[in-house]
Amino acid sequence: MTTKEKPHILLVDGMALLFRSFFATAPMGQFFPNAAGIPTNGIQGFARHTMTAVSLFKPTHLAVCWDMGAHTFRNDLFDGYKANRPAPAPELLPQFDMARNFTELVGWKSYGVPQMEADDLIGSFVENWSVKADITIVSGDKDLLQLLRPNVRIAFTKKGYNVYDLFTDQRFEEEYGIQPKQFIDKKAFTGDASDGYPGVRGIGPKTALKLIKEYESVEGVLQALHELTPAMRKKIETDLDMLHLSRQLAEINCSLEMNDPIEDLLIPVYDERLRERIEQEGYSMVVKQADALFSVR
Repeated sequence: MTTKEKPHILLVDGMALLFRSFFATAPMGQFFPNAAGIPTNGIQGFARHTMTAVSLFKPTHLAVCWDMGAHTFRNDLFDGYKANRPAPAPELLPQFDMARNFTELVGWKSYGVPQMEADDLIGSFVENWSVKADITIVSGDKDLLQLLRPNVRIAFTKKGYNVYDLFTDQRFEEEYGIQPKQFIDKKAFTGDASDGYPGVRGIGPKTALKLIKEYESVEGVLQALHELTPAMRKKIETDLDMLHLSRQLAEINCSLEMNDPIEDLLIPVYDERLRERIEQEGYSMVVKQADALFSVR
């Protein structure tokens, strides 16, 4: 890449790919243990996903973002945040550290900040870099839709390693009829069952979208309460505190300083030396996929 070319950064939601890969094979009892007997199905799937995304989207730079433990600042705001999620399976537990170790092994820049979720790191990357670079985000998390901008797109995992549902800001506006930032206000009303916060009880996605289209934001709706039906007004007034809290929980924190020199994010070339390092760790499926993608042999 010459200095005149605009960087293209691939931001990978590491935890999303790790979980997806683990649960794609775990129900069949396929854990692919290494020589030490430790399961590798999640880590190998994560690596294969990331390598395939590099091959498909052809970024110049790469950063992998991780959650760092179950407790985040959102748990301090609301005790019930993600409290409904089961503990990770024992076969998955060792793979968290293994996945981060793999990123170091192959030279992918990796980020994790205590108390923050991967979403917050990705959002902060977008805030820091979206003017200076094109960005493609790879994840399965629809919360990230709020980050869409003219040169930021999101590739949602869909099927296998190479089928993605690609969202741009233009597609989002066509499908939802609102701006990406307003997705936060929509979620304030609907809540998020998977994250364990309810929003306003009795208001579903269609009604929430209609309210945001008409009144633009949570504050806009509250200023126009007198225009709503008595039943709708009562729902909102009953859950007013939760409405405000749900908006806080839904908004991605984009204020972290994710501004390392762009050179730190360069993607290493997959060559014989890198191939050998991966093979020595016993990740045979990763080697096989990388060989096919990058034609080393």
